[in-house]
Amino acid sequence: MNFVLIPEGSLDAPATLARYRLWGEDPANRVTGDVFRRVLRLDGRLVPYEVRWSGTVDDARLAIRAPQARSARTQAAIVREVRCIFGLDFDLSGFYRLAKSDPALAGLVEPLFGLRPTLAPTALEMLVGSITAQQVNLAFAFALRARLVRRYGTPVPVAGHTVYAFPDARALARARLGELRAMKLSGSKAGYIRGVARAIASGQLETEALANAADAQVVERLMALRGLGRWSADWFLARCLGRGEACPAGDLAVGKAFNYYYGRGRSLSEAAIRRRARAWGPYQNLAIHYLLAGMRLSRPVTGGGA
Repeated sequence: MNFVLIPEGSLDAPATLARYRLWGEDPANRVTGDVFRRVLRLDGRLVPYEVRWSGTVDDARLAIRAPQARSARTQAAIVREVRCIFGLDFDLSGFYRLAKSDPALAGLVEPLFGLRPTLAPTALEMLVGSITAQQVNLAFAFALRARLVRRYGTPVPVAGHTVYAFPDARALARARLGELRAMKLSGSKAGYIRGVARAIASGQLETEALANAADAQVVERLMALRGLGRWSADWFLARCLGRGEACPAGDLAVGKAFNYYYGRGRSLSEAAIRRRARAWGPYQNLAIHYLLAGMRLSRPVTGGGA
């Protein structure tokens, strides 16, 4: 399979994919130069592929190469992953029109032009990432996740590079708590990860149904699982499902960003952040992504799920 995707609107591919290197190594999502490499897990098969970008931010092109993707189903699954990873389904042009009326956002459009949120291609990947990131800085969370991927994932050669297919739910469901704790996961996080994997592997948590459920239903279903609270559910809406009105108001870094840009010397409550964000309507997710990225322009951010 060789296929070219042309984004609607601007795309700064290196900035969009920076999260895969900003806080540490991601063995399941490799970025080298102008190439992104990953392994699709589909129907028990592992299908490696790579994406090479070219052109300007206003005229970007994504060339997908996947020699082993022979069926239409496999090709469609790869395209879906690429669209998620590069955030191609976000209405960036509409967001920029909205940003003109907000002084804080208006000042971020030029330095961050073409930046898109990266979405986790699978629910398991997102939920494991959320659990590892609970109450720790993102550098440590990425280290935990990398150990987990190497231990339970599958290494696959992709154009001279080794990329790990993210572990499937059954592998993590069978993991021993002692093995997980040996990777520096706390006892509670080890149990949460195994519990989520078992819920997905058994069908208790139907991930495809989540994609079609209303925001409130997604939050309710996720919070019914041990270890997943509102913080995890909000980030799932934002960075897995890509919901436009997602607002992770309880996140530490989100709170700092709102205080910095809108607090006027005071700390905003979670309720106040949600009220402020509602003014952005379907662009809340994008606005928060830009506020967090704006904070990183001048200072490092050690918390937060974006």
